[in-house]
Amino acid sequence: MTEGGISRQIVIFSIPIILGNIFQQLYNTADAIIVGRLIGKEAFAAVSVANPIMSVFLFFLVGLTMGVGVLLSQKFGAKDREGFRVQFSTGLIGGVVFTLCVVAVCIPLSGLMLRASQTPPEIFDMTRQYLMIIFGGMIFSFLYNYYASALRAIGDSQTAFIYLVVSSVLNIILDILLVTQTSLGVLGAALATVLAQACSFALCIIYVRRKIPVLVLGKGQWVFEREILKDTVIFSWAAALQQTVLYFGRLLIQGTVNAHGTDMITGYNAAIRIESFSMAFMDGTSAALATFAGQNVGAGKWKRLRQGLFRTQAMNTLYVAISGVLMVAFSNQLIALFVDQNHAEVLRIGTTYLKVMAANYLFCSILSVTQGFFRGVGEVKTTMIATMVQMAVRCSLALILVPSMEIWGVCLSVIVGWLVVASVNSYQAVRYFKKMHI
Repeated sequence: MTEGGISRQIVIFSIPIILGNIFQQLYNTADAIIVGRLIGKEAFAAVSVANPIMSVFLFFLVGLTMGVGVLLSQKFGAKDREGFRVQFSTGLIGGVVFTLCVVAVCIPLSGLMLRASQTPPEIFDMTRQYLMIIFGGMIFSFLYNYYASALRAIGDSQTAFIYLVVSSVLNIILDILLVTQTSLGVLGAALATVLAQACSFALCIIYVRRKIPVLVLGKGQWVFEREILKDTVIFSWAAALQQTVLYFGRLLIQGTVNAHGTDMITGYNAAIRIESFSMAFMDGTSAALATFAGQNVGAGKWKRLRQGLFRTQAMNTLYVAISGVLMVAFSNQLIALFVDQNHAEVLRIGTTYLKVMAANYLFCSILSVTQGFFRGVGEVKTTMIATMVQMAVRCSLALILVPSMEIWGVCLSVIVGWLVVASVNSYQAVRYFKKMHI
């Protein structure tokens, strides 16, 4: 990415990432749409309340696998096959043990977590049962993400994406079958998610055994080195903590929403699920810019680095303008994907959120682009601090505003969080360019 058309390279590189983000979103969104339409708004609210809680733990594990992936790529690039196997084996054993410990703690504490997030009594038992099944299957999610990171480390980004698509489609099919053909209800949706994740892991294992011998641990190759694990944890904690802070902040905001009842939960969560699909483009271009920036810093092409930042922001600005208009125009139809049209209050809350936020996605796009830029140039502390500041502003304002302003309070807290961090990151980007004399 150090030569050729900048915009074209960033777009082409970001497409599989965007598609991967979309299919990743399909997991829980499929659960939400199917239970919302086939069971009712209470079932949708239960899945929605569970989502940020399980995401805190899930994305901490995902962050760890991202860190291990970088270490594996370094070993592979250095042609250190023995070091690669030791790193892979140590990370796998340590990750499995850690994940099982998380599961063992989270399942019995599911009820306590829901009480802390002010889950309404009418959906409490349903949510707890859904959450316990998701926690029980979290080991499959870790294993898929671990093998996906390892495959990317050796230059194979397509296989894990293909298996993610397969498992997403399987999840939708199992959702429909288990919800409509059994009496499991919301529990059927949870089982569908776990079975689909197990399938994606199984496909990775089959592929690795047939095609990628370097990722197959034979007799005598299951090695656990404490020093390797220590280095892995030190290297991976920043990515894991950043992911956790982001979703913990969302969990706190969800708690302020939960206090306003099922309609508020349903309308808000329907809207943010639509929003998550809209964000997939910005997340994809941000990841592409990170790679672009890293390569051009390494090549010392500072002018091209600056052009990459501005081209990416220009693309995101055009995107948020188009997507914002569409979101406002079809807000009612989008929220109606999750609930019947006769739930007027749910529709009002959901469409209000979408319309208000659509007018402010420019701030989010600036934040996303600058975060990708700073990751690429190696300013990891900047991205970490920005994430923590954003969540602190969001959560503080949500605690103050949501009790009296309801959905408008949620909107304002998120927008101000975006605006503050986008402004600070833009200022820091200018300082970075001045420091590099660009």
